[in-house]
Amino acid sequence: MSIPIYIIDDEPAILKALKQLLSIEGYEAEVFSDAREALKKLHRDWPGVVLSDINMPGIDGVEFLREVLKVDSEFSVVMLTGHGDISTAVESMRLGAYDFIEKPFSNEHILDVLNRAGEKRALVLENRELKDELDAQTGAGPRLMGNTHKIKVLRRLLVQIKDIPADVLIRGETGSGKDLVARFLHYNSHRKNENFVAINCGAIPETMIESELFGFEAGAFTSAQKKRVGKIEHANGGTFFLDEIESMPMALQIKLLRVLEDRRIEPLGSNRHVDLDIRVIAAAKIDLLELVGKGEFREDLFYRLNVINVEIPPLRERREDISLLFQHYAALASSRFHTDAPRLTNDQLARLQQHNWPGNIRELRNVAERFVLMGGQTVFDEPAGGDIDDATTLAEKVGQYERDVLEAALREHDGRLIDVQQQLGLPRKTLYDKMRKYGLVKADFKLS
Repeated sequence: MSIPIYIIDDEPAILKALKQLLSIEGYEAEVFSDAREALKKLHRDWPGVVLSDINMPGIDGVEFLREVLKVDSEFSVVMLTGHGDISTAVESMRLGAYDFIEKPFSNEHILDVLNRAGEKRALVLENRELKDELDAQTGAGPRLMGNTHKIKVLRRLLVQIKDIPADVLIRGETGSGKDLVARFLHYNSHRKNENFVAINCGAIPETMIESELFGFEAGAFTSAQKKRVGKIEHANGGTFFLDEIESMPMALQIKLLRVLEDRRIEPLGSNRHVDLDIRVIAAAKIDLLELVGKGEFREDLFYRLNVINVEIPPLRERREDISLLFQHYAALASSRFHTDAPRLTNDQLARLQQHNWPGNIRELRNVAERFVLMGGQTVFDEPAGGDIDDATTLAEKVGQYERDVLEAALREHDGRLIDVQQQLGLPRKTLYDKMRKYGLVKADFKLS
């Protein structure tokens, strides 16, 4: 990719000559007679080189240099100077210019300087990107593992927006890691020492969700015997995460919109207002804009939440990461279950790579846990093998996967149903119905 060059000079003949030279050599040259216009277009991630004259009307080259380096102190800025401005050019080097070129100059010399300045700028951005990647993989809180292009792009985006004071909408399929992304944003932001409060809009009965969010005063309704702080107020100063936002009742969407706009709440049964300093992150597993079109989700709430949009790639679109992720979860499982992690055979790895992973990372984690518990005998229970077994219907595959998830959660929590409810975001009756459907009994998972 050719290096962009901004050329700033008040002499039209010089601008024309330089642009022609650089265009012939394959550079993306853009010229400015006013340094202030060039300054407006510069940003921290701009990959090019600035070539600026020193003596200019309005804002001169040295003042322009100071302003450029405020945008990014590592910009490559080359100064053009006349014979009488050598001392000023030396001063510009002291301030942070990459180099200076004295007029008149040869084409070979200016091309050589710009080429070296461009290489330096590319190295700066590459090192910055590597540092951001390292921070994203080893920083505080959850880790976003993977080496595919899509996950690298996601990590860079999250590092870029972690401290931006704007609400975020996360879109991703079931099990793709929406909660992980929300926690990453929180624990790598300046809010990390405050509360991270998560609520699953689809797991709380509609009759309870308003009091859960807003809290209530004693006597606000029949069963409100004492005051209770709502989830939103509890998140004050930190991050409030609304998972499965598409499940939120329409009436409550109106109240949430008001909270997002006013940044304050009024608990049920109270006349007092609580001012909020929170970041709101919402997540959906389906396209909210489609729901807006059907009249099932408020358009104004969608656009209020969709200030920053984060798309999580499904596991089937990052198959190169499957081996790394599987071995990571297998190692975690072996540590938790106090057993050695079995060795993954080439045939088993091939089966993992061929599977379509409808449950994404969550499914992969459960398969890795089962692999460890079964001593590495298989990566998939028979007959369920996802798209490995073409004779299995979709309903059977989904049913087997659901059973696997329930079994893994029951095993992890030694049959404690309240913990299983919280992990899977299921109401109690739904959990009981699914256990009955698959013949699962909590006593079978309790420690003896």
